[in-house]
Amino acid sequence: MNGRENVQDIHAILKQYWGFDAFRPAQEDIIGSVLAGKDTLALLPTGGGKSLCFQVPALAIKGVCVVITPLIALMKDQVENLQVRKIPAAAIYSGLHQREIELVLNDCIFGKIKFLYLSPERLKTALLRNSISRIDVSLLAVDEAHCVSQWGYDFRPPYLEIAQFRELLPPSVPVLALTATATPKVVEDIQKQLNFKEKNVIQRTFYRPNLTYYVFKTEDKKKRLLLILNRLEGSAIIYVRNRRTTKEIAEFLQKNGIWADFYHAGLDMKTRADKQNRWKSGKCRVIVATNAFGMGIDKPDVRTVIHIDIPDTLEAYFQEAGRAGRDGKSSQAILLYQSEDQTALVRNFENAYPPLDTIKNIYQSMCNFFGIAEGSGEGYCFDFDMRKFAMNYNLKPLVIYNSLKFLSKAGFIEFSETIANCSKVFIPISREELYRFQLKNEKFDGFIKLLLRSYSGLLTVFTNIDEKTLAQRDGTNIETIIGALKQLNKMEVLIYQPYTGNPTVTFLHDRISSKHMMFSQAVYQTRKDIAKEQLEAVLEYVSSQNKCRSRLLLQYFGEEDSLDCQKCDVCRKEKRETVTPQEEEQISQKIIELLSIRQRTLSEIIKLFALPEQKILFVIRKLLDNQKITIDKDIVKL
Repeated sequence: MNGRENVQDIHAILKQYWGFDAFRPAQEDIIGSVLAGKDTLALLPTGGGKSLCFQVPALAIKGVCVVITPLIALMKDQVENLQVRKIPAAAIYSGLHQREIELVLNDCIFGKIKFLYLSPERLKTALLRNSISRIDVSLLAVDEAHCVSQWGYDFRPPYLEIAQFRELLPPSVPVLALTATATPKVVEDIQKQLNFKEKNVIQRTFYRPNLTYYVFKTEDKKKRLLLILNRLEGSAIIYVRNRRTTKEIAEFLQKNGIWADFYHAGLDMKTRADKQNRWKSGKCRVIVATNAFGMGIDKPDVRTVIHIDIPDTLEAYFQEAGRAGRDGKSSQAILLYQSEDQTALVRNFENAYPPLDTIKNIYQSMCNFFGIAEGSGEGYCFDFDMRKFAMNYNLKPLVIYNSLKFLSKAGFIEFSETIANCSKVFIPISREELYRFQLKNEKFDGFIKLLLRSYSGLLTVFTNIDEKTLAQRDGTNIETIIGALKQLNKMEVLIYQPYTGNPTVTFLHDRISSKHMMFSQAVYQTRKDIAKEQLEAVLEYVSSQNKCRSRLLLQYFGEEDSLDCQKCDVCRKEKRETVTPQEEEQISQKIIELLSIRQRTLSEIIKLFALPEQKILFVIRKLLDNQKITIDKDIVKL
């Protein structure tokens, strides 16, 4: 690796850019392995600090760190976080103008970028492959590495291109694969698929001693939600399946006196940032969100994560639940469900795998919809009005959506539900050419000056703009601003990319005829069978009444020797069954008598009984639940 002989002090880097005095467990071992040039698979639980494991070593050595991740939201979050720390970073994903991609790659070639984030679908594009040999790459980081394995919960065939992509890099460039969720079979497969020179896994236990898991069956989720949030203190995340429900639940909580807000990927960037910052700062206690929320967000003091819909996989649940208690303090992960939720989950699974002929038909219809001829289309990016497409071809939106997800995972297209949440402008001509244009076109002179005053960098990078703000500054309306931008775009003075709010589809290959679309029925069925196994694991977790929740999760991820947590709903049920009604009444009466004399600590009360500790704790929990006693900082009182 270039510059290895001049490795900077990683502790100084950690302090300078992140303000931390020490690394978390396993981070330093992983960084040391990377700096030694070893291919490394890092398994860290959610909140274990995976991103620092490639960011710190990349800053310690010369060259560009290429980061591959399938999550555009995470890409954008990490790029913004690095830029805030004055670390040059950029991302290439669907929806970017070709010129913007060229500018980013040129900056990498000339050493102006330290971190280049790519979606895996980009690895086969001619532009990237032609540029990579001129980029001084120091490290290849593969985030969400479980996606490379067909046994992983989110297998993506484009991840298989990484092994070929490695061949374009010098042999000395190591790969660092990172994931928070991998079964033993997936761990082996990741190393094989990424062509590790030798096996090298650095892993922390997935056990979270401060996190307690609960599953409650309830016919009134809203009522149970209120009960939980009124009983538990501190910041909370509530995960739901769809965007509409986020707002519905947030408004319900607000009406019942709980500071809550909603969040999903369909909101514009400023709104999402404002909501996120209010929650992070504690001005909003509860955020109700889809799974778009949480990635790249470092809030250590989340006390409770609640799911009111059953997640599709235990991997997804473990990641989302793991956002509670990152500070090491006692926290809860709670899943609420109704009988019909299990049926709905099975139905969603079946819908997620449309017949292969349906997928092929939607691909061809989409090519016709965008006017793409056979043998052309590679690199074309389109706004996708799904409602209009569904009406034109008499298709159900859910079938379209799941077919597009399948085509995306198969590497035919890149489908992004949300990319940029604002418009962009870039001026591709020189300052001198722009000045001459202004002299010849006086009617645009004032508007161009307004643009240049309002936004710096327009002549060097694609810049986010807000048409409404420009209209206010110019004393005109938004339609006039958009009209001027479109006209200047047509005259090739600037490149204007308006925000439409629609998802985007980028074609990664030229259009393929139906008879040449090679979908293997065997591969399709294998994927469906693996997804079914994952579905069954979730259903087992939800319905289990006799096995510790923590043990179920840990054994799923290969930690067979784990012990009962003694805290989850199943463990508490077992303890409860050891207390007879007569014992419960006697213990309750004595505790009330003791507390009527004076307040006492938990340990004092336990010592006053010649009985097992779990029996006393069970009765204390019952008294708390029935609001007959309270506990404040280990002090028990009436």
